[in-house]
Amino acid sequence: MKNEKRKKEPLITWDRKIALCITLLCNGLAYYGTRLWTGGRYHYDLTNPLDRRIPVIPEAILVYWGCYGYWAVNYLLGCRQKKEEAYRFLSADCLAKLVCLLLFLLFPTTNVRPVITEQGIFWKLLGLLYAVDAADNLFPSIHCLTSWFCYIAVRGNRAVPRAYRVFSLGFTLLVCASTLVTKQHVLPDVFGGILLAEGSYRLVGRTGFCRGYGRCVEKIEQRIRKAD
Repeated sequence: MKNEKRKKEPLITWDRKIALCITLLCNGLAYYGTRLWTGGRYHYDLTNPLDRRIPVIPEAILVYWGCYGYWAVNYLLGCRQKKEEAYRFLSADCLAKLVCLLLFLLFPTTNVRPVITEQGIFWKLLGLLYAVDAADNLFPSIHCLTSWFCYIAVRGNRAVPRAYRVFSLGFTLLVCASTLVTKQHVLPDVFGGILLAEGSYRLVGRTGFCRGYGRCVEKIEQRIRKAD
């Protein structure tokens, strides 16, 4: 009797891939698309006296940029949960990004970044960050919001080792701190991002929004398969 070759289980299923594409689309529209309408408008500065006392730590740029790999890993873990949990996680992320879009349009924000005069690789990297990332669309912080969703993705997932779940909480808090000491964000931005992530996750679970979201994603998947 011949041994049948087992099909390799996909890293993530097609419905989760579609949901991730929706998340990326919402993120792009919120962060980059809104600038088309808010570029010439007045931007509010939420910097407070406590923010002004936070020092600049240029080495934190490693965390600020390094978190992109962390996001990829944890969003993948979030997608690999049971269907109900995966849809709750992904729909909450989508809802939060749409709320960000509205806030960026209705309440444009900015801050005043420090003038860099010091030398050194980390200061140069910080200067590069300032050059490529405009000081707008700050409240709430998408950096903090996305990092908090990374923690949400694993904190109740028993398939993920406890050590990594603890690491995720620690690294998420480190990312939030990095946004402050690089002067990319101020305290209201950080707390706004965390609260929006947590609030969206709770809301979609209580209202059934995630189930409706899941049905929409599955309909898109069916249409794609029919087209093939």
